[in-house]
Formats: sequence, C-alpha cells, structure tokens
Amino acid sequence: MHIALPPGKYSVLMGSDAGRHRDAKNIVGNNISISVSAESKERADKVFGKLSENGAVAMPIQEMFWDEYFGMCTDQFGINWMISYGESSES
Repeated sequence: MHIALPPGKYSVLMGSDAGRHRDAKNIVGNNISISVSAESKERADKVFGKLSENGAVAMPIQEMFWDEYFGMCTDQFGINWMISYGESSES
C-alpha cells in the first residue's frame, strides 16, 4: 500500500509498506519505506547523504530510466528511505 501527504507547497511525503524484495526480516522500523521528493538534485543529494550516513545504501542516488533522480537507503536507525527528484516529484 502507498500513502501521499503534501506537507508543503513543493513537497510530498510518501510511504509504502515493505515488499518481498527486501532481504531483511520485517521488524518494526524496516517494515515501511518513506519517500521524500526533493526540490532539486542538490537537495536530493544532501538529504540522501545525511540519511545514509552511518546507515546503508540500497540503491545509489542516480538518474533512473523513468526520468527521475532516485535512490534508496536505510538510515542508522533501520528506517528505509526513498529520495527522488524529477518532473513527477514536482507535482
């Protein structure tokens, strides 16, 4: 399942439950992913860097085939994050 909450004019906070693609056993904290849409590539890089610090990078942030700048990481507390920037992130 997915959820989208627009907390501000230029951002949407999105979440999804964990799918079977995760190797780790689901526990409280890693059983969801939080998606953040950044207002620029530079901001996406900064947010991704801070969240992945002392955590783990699941997918490096990079240009993706669906025309998004996107990456996935797990922070030091075990929370999964998806960071994106692009046309579909700006709506």
